[in-house]
Amino acid sequence: MTRVQPSPISSSVDFEKVGVQHGFLKLPYSRDDSAWGAVMIPITVVKRGQGPTALLTGANHGDEFEGPIALLDLASRLTEAEVKGRVIIVPGMNFPALQAGRRTSPIDKGNLNRAFPGRPDGTVTEKIADYFQRSLLPLAEVVLDIHSGGRTLEFLPFAAAHVLNDKAQEARCVAAMEAFNAPYSVKLREIDAVGMYDTAAEEMGKTFVSTELGGGGTPRAETLAIAKRGIRNLLIHAGIMKGSTDAAPSTQLDMPNANCFLTSEHRGILEPLVGLGATVASGDVIARVHNFEKTGRIPVDYRARLDGILAGRHFPGHVQPGDIIAVTAVPID
Repeated sequence: MTRVQPSPISSSVDFEKVGVQHGFLKLPYSRDDSAWGAVMIPITVVKRGQGPTALLTGANHGDEFEGPIALLDLASRLTEAEVKGRVIIVPGMNFPALQAGRRTSPIDKGNLNRAFPGRPDGTVTEKIADYFQRSLLPLAEVVLDIHSGGRTLEFLPFAAAHVLNDKAQEARCVAAMEAFNAPYSVKLREIDAVGMYDTAAEEMGKTFVSTELGGGGTPRAETLAIAKRGIRNLLIHAGIMKGSTDAAPSTQLDMPNANCFLTSEHRGILEPLVGLGATVASGDVIARVHNFEKTGRIPVDYRARLDGILAGRHFPGHVQPGDIIAVTAVPID
C-alpha cells in the first residue's frame, strides 16, 4: 500500500471553528537569509451555522492585483453575523509572486496556475498547489479565482465559466458567473488547461468561476468596484450571505474555437489599431508589428480570424513570436 505523504503546509486557523479567524498557511522554506524560515500565506476563515463553503482566491498570478485588494478588503470587513456557512479567503495564493509583483514565483519560477495537482515533496509552488488540491478545494462547494491580465495582457472586465462535459455542473458554473455580474460574461476557452487550478476544481465537481478584470499590471477603481460587487453577488447567489444581488447589464460572449486567439510570429513593436470592445470582422487588420531595428521595413499586419469584439490584447509595446496579440470573442444573442 502506497503511503500518501502529508503536506508540509500547516494552518494556524481551524476550518471548523465558528467565528472570524485571520491567520497563515505556513510553508517551511529554508533559504540563505533564514535557515529555518517559512513562506507565510495569509488566510481568513469566517464560519457560522450550516451552509455551503466558498473558497475565494486572488494572486494565483502575482502581478494581478484586483483579487488581492478586493479580498483583503472583504477579509477586513466580513463578520460572522453576515455568514451562513463558511467563507475561506486567500488573497495571495502564490504569495511569493505577489510579494514580488511577478506572474511567477521568484523562488522557483513556478506558475501556480500550471502546477496542479502539485506535489507535497516538490518545489515551493508545487507544495502550494498540492495544499489547495488536497486540503482546501475538498472543503468548498463554490470556488472563485479572481484574475486580471497582469503586466502583459489587458481584457474587457469579464467573469468566466468553461464548457464542461458535465452539463449540470456547467449550468451551475454559468449561473454563478452570471450572478457575479461583471460587465461581460464569457464562455472561456483556455489555450492550455493542463495543470490549471480551474481544471483541478472542475474535476472535483465544484462550481467554479474565474475572471479577467482589466490588466496592465495595475488595478483601476472601476475594476476593483466590479470585483468587490461580484464577490458579494456570488456569496448571495450561493446562499452564504443574505440580500439582493446588485445586478447590471452584462454582455454575454462566447469563444467558440481557436480562431479567437491571434498569435504573433514576429518580434517588434506592437501597434494596436482597434480598442477593447470594438467590433471586428474576420479579415480586419487589428494590429501591426513594426521591426524597429531598421527603417524602411513594412510593418506586418495581423488580421482578425472571426467576427466578434476585441475582448483582450497584448499590453506592453514590445511583442515577440508566440505572444498573444489579440483575443476576439463572439457576442451571444
